[in-house]
Amino acid sequence: MIAPMRFDTIAISRHGPVAEIRLNRPARRNPIDRPFLDDLDAAAAMLHDDASVSVVLLSAEGAVFSAGRVTGAAALDEAPARDALPFRCLETMAQPVIALVEGDALGAGLELALACDVRIAADRATFALSGLAAGSMPRAGGTQRLPRLVGRAKAAEMILLGEALNAAAALACGLVNHVAPAAEARAAAERLAQAMASRGPLALRYAKEAINRGLDMPLEQALRYETDLTVILQTTHDRAEGVRAFLEKRPPRFEGR
Repeated sequence: MIAPMRFDTIAISRHGPVAEIRLNRPARRNPIDRPFLDDLDAAAAMLHDDASVSVVLLSAEGAVFSAGRVTGAAALDEAPARDALPFRCLETMAQPVIALVEGDALGAGLELALACDVRIAADRATFALSGLAAGSMPRAGGTQRLPRLVGRAKAAEMILLGEALNAAAALACGLVNHVAPAAEARAAAERLAQAMASRGPLALRYAKEAINRGLDMPLEQALRYETDLTVILQTTHDRAEGVRAFLEKRPPRFEGR
């Protein structure tokens, strides 16, 4: 297990094999700024290397998930460097990441949620990329991740018009995976995280890698990549334990090796 680190903009907690990264500046509506990006990169790197963590839950303190980018000296007002890829750290983490969106996810706040593998929303949540009205455009992956998730037409409508979606509309277009009443959203996300964590941790990591990398490959190459990962998985202790547990009709005891 990796030693805990202290952060200024986020808080990290553990619930068995599930780690939680929580945006922790509710008085400022959990802004996306340089200190947050630095903390997120460090936290993601720390959890990535922790073999005892199987799943990561991303949440936010307060009524707003994130109001996005802020103005001022610490904001992301400057043109980003070509090698700067905000939120990419969530996609390259070994563990699946579940976003729990209990309030508004606006601008870069929505782009943050888009970088996660699964999104759970409270029924009061709203989602919007409205930067064009102020003469700016998404700069943290919104123009690329959103079309891949909801399709080109819906993404164009949301980005070019700044259309806000409520939770029901977000579910209908595939932006979120599940919607729950506000009082039950956290419990729903925690149940999902624990259900994922009960699977083999190596299988979870390889499956996430196959999904994310395969989307950028031609189909035939992606199928071969899936096969390669499957062959590697077959050589692991966890795979053998899964087979033994099935034959012995008992829950598997995975060790991540």
